[in-house]
Amino acid sequence: QVRLVVSGGGLVQPGWSLRLSCSVSGNIRNINSLGWYRRAPGKQRELVARTTFGGNVDYAGSVKGRFTIFRNNAKNTLYLQMNNLKPEDTAVYYCNAELPRDDYWGQGTQVTVSA
Repeated sequence: QVRLVVSGGGLVQPGWSLRLSCSVSGNIRNINSLGWYRRAPGKQRELVARTTFGGNVDYAGSVKGRFTIFRNNAKNTLYLQMNNLKPEDTAVYYCNAELPRDDYWGQGTQVTVSA
């Protein structure tokens, strides 16, 4: 079992920044990757960024150069630093932990980018 608790999110103007946090607890040793996903209104959930414990990092093309995923292993926390936010980044953001036989999801947090 893995528990993911998300914090951050909110309403910001275009060009502003936000940082999301995901506190990870439980069976951490078996986690293969940690990532952020989002679901925009009327769209399917999509990968935003993912980091594996082997050191690989993947970003969606739409966020490359603007978003950064990173971990603080001492705090067992995953972060998503989002800079230069755009209205199209508006979505519910989810933290994900991928294990060999299961996926775990944190609660979603709303990010709204609007003038």
